[in-house]
Amino acid sequence: MTKTRQELALYALESLKKAGADKAACTVTRGRKEEFNIEANKFSLLRTLFNDELSLKAIIGGRKGVVSVNKLDKDSIDKAVEDCVTLANSATPDEAEDIAPKAENKDYSRNIGGSDMAKLFTRTKEYLEQVQDEFPKIVLESMASEFTASESTYVNSNGVEFNDEQECYSYGPMFSAKDGEKASSFNYTGASLTALDKPFMDIGLMRTLLDESVRSLDTCMIEEKFVGKVIVTPTYDVVWETILDAFLSNRALIEGTSRWKDSLGKKVADSKLTMRLSPFHPSIVGGERFTPDGFEAQNTDLICDGILKSFALSLYGANKTGKPRALCSPESYEIAAGDTPLADMIKSVDKGILLGRFSGASPGPSGDISGVAKNSFLIENGVVTDAISETMISFNVVDVISNILAISKERNETGSSIRPWALFDGVTVSGK
Repeated sequence: MTKTRQELALYALESLKKAGADKAACTVTRGRKEEFNIEANKFSLLRTLFNDELSLKAIIGGRKGVVSVNKLDKDSIDKAVEDCVTLANSATPDEAEDIAPKAENKDYSRNIGGSDMAKLFTRTKEYLEQVQDEFPKIVLESMASEFTASESTYVNSNGVEFNDEQECYSYGPMFSAKDGEKASSFNYTGASLTALDKPFMDIGLMRTLLDESVRSLDTCMIEEKFVGKVIVTPTYDVVWETILDAFLSNRALIEGTSRWKDSLGKKVADSKLTMRLSPFHPSIVGGERFTPDGFEAQNTDLICDGILKSFALSLYGANKTGKPRALCSPESYEIAAGDTPLADMIKSVDKGILLGRFSGASPGPSGDISGVAKNSFLIENGVVTDAISETMISFNVVDVISNILAISKERNETGSSIRPWALFDGVTVSGK
């Protein structure tokens, strides 16, 4: 008889305890994905993928063992338990290792009634035809349109149990423009959805990005070096991801490299900036309902009106640093809208860059960013003009967010994040 995922999770948990774990946690996930693929403007594949995963954590005398396997039969679970306990016994003790305490157990369901693959195919075909009709110079290098269903159970030895079921659609094209020998840099976008009531072409910034790719067939070189303004678009999150990784993450705070390690409750950015983790926002699709540590997830402010309200620390990070644990994982986030229309923001720029995409090394602990502006445009006298090529930009994230000139009223929602346009000053732009 096939066991439910709850039965499998509890079996694995009891096996860890019997094998000597002082504390233990187990997550069982079962998933199914049905997808259409497009390559070079043509349908190339229809497939269904199944994914089973078992994740185990054992703590023995402060020593942690972690194992993940993709099989859920009894022999595989027993072997995973054995391996997990072996790893724990051989690990170095660390008092910061722990699991969530007992709390109210909860079940969540975000099912949407199963897949409608006929409609997903229709929407995908419609999108392909619209691209070919409206943007004949665009080549869809690749695209996947998918329906995903997943079921998860988390249990731990303190009596915590969470169950979550969710279903959603998603699409993600990667594209470039080509005209004879000319070709633009590739770009990509996509979104997660709970319904197929809109054409993909009408969602988010799809038309804008396709149009920008065509415009980028002809580029100009910026001859001089100058310090000016940059509008960071919602399509690329170089600033916001740097904040999460370099200043608020486990790694940055445990290693002591975060410039904000002693700034909780203090002003760290311009008062225009509010940044939240928002897994329960109605526009966030698939936001977590419980953390990997076994806590019920909650929306939480990271930065509110420029004041640092929370780090993005897990239970381990909080125990290791002595700082408060975040109420959810740093995955689904939003930047609060500002009060400036995008059109007015552009008009206010005398000379600068509309930054569509960025290619560069990962920012250092200081927040210094340097790399090449891709899919980007020159702004002169309040007008977006030519697409640019081989243009370097460099700035420090802490410096620019300390004096934000404007944040747009408009925001782009992808199902995993909600971001506005943001206008920063003091960015070094280097051409030839």
